[in-house]
This record gives sequence, C-alpha cells and structure tokens, in this order.
Amino acid sequence: MFVLGIDPGLSVTGYGIVAASRPLQALAAGVVRTDPRAPLSQRLVELFDDLSAVIAEFGPTEAAIEEVFVNRNLQTATAVGRASGVAILAVARAGLRVTEYTPSAVKLAVTGYGDAPKDQVQAMVARRLGMTEAPKPADAADALAIAVCHLQSTGLRRLIGERT
Repeated sequence: MFVLGIDPGLSVTGYGIVAASRPLQALAAGVVRTDPRAPLSQRLVELFDDLSAVIAEFGPTEAAIEEVFVNRNLQTATAVGRASGVAILAVARAGLRVTEYTPSAVKLAVTGYGDAPKDQVQAMVARRLGMTEAPKPADAADALAIAVCHLQSTGLRRLIGERT
C-alpha cells in the first residue's frame, strides 16, 4: 500500500508518497508551485494537473491531507481552502479515498506531542523513514508526516476493529 500525503497551499503544495512496509519507506517527496502572478483559476488548474500527474506516476492506494487551519489571516485560510478542495478533487477523481487530519493530530502521530515545533516534526519524519536528513522543502516533509500519520492511524483503526 502506498499513501499520498498532501500539505495543501495555493503557492506551494507539498506531497509525499510513503510505502506501508516495515520499516516505512519514503518513495517520493516534493512540491507543486503555482505562480502568484497568474489568475486564481489558472493556478488551481495547474495544481489539479500536477497532483493528478503525481497520482498517475506513483499509483497510491490511499491519500491523506491536512485539514485547513484557520488562523488570523482569513485571506490565507481561504487560499489554502481552495487548494485543499482542488487536491481532494484530484484524489477523488483518481478513485482514491482521502482522509483529513488536523495539524495537531499529525504532530501527535509523528512525534508523540501535538504541539511539536516544525523542526521536531521534520527530524522525526526523517528518523521514522530512515532518511539521513529532514526532507526539504518543509512542505514536502509535512506531506510525508501526513502520510505517516495516516498509516499509523489506519493501523490502529484496524487493530481496534479486529479486537471488537
């Protein structure tokens, strides 16, 4: 099973593919960038096309995405929400199930602490995936963390389901 993790953003969307092997293995990580000077509709189409290409190339069986975090900047939250919707559409169009996780759930799953700083999350992603250093850019590392969170959560749900 391969999981696609997505860290949505309008300017930069991170993606990571993790294999559900023992130990977990990162197959790919990167970012999709859109031109901030381009019209919004063009940027969203580009994001859809690029994520669709990643899905076609790696053939994930499931996907996970970080839920939109609404902070003080409503404009940023709106842009991320649009990117998130396009990412979910690309995944759904490919026939994959997508699960959303809050930022604190991802941090808790990867580090054991829901308020872990970004550098700690990146270091733990590298350690858990057997990498010599934290993946770069940060958006790609975050996407890998989301995929790891999903694999860990899916495993726990299966264990709980099997015991009840």
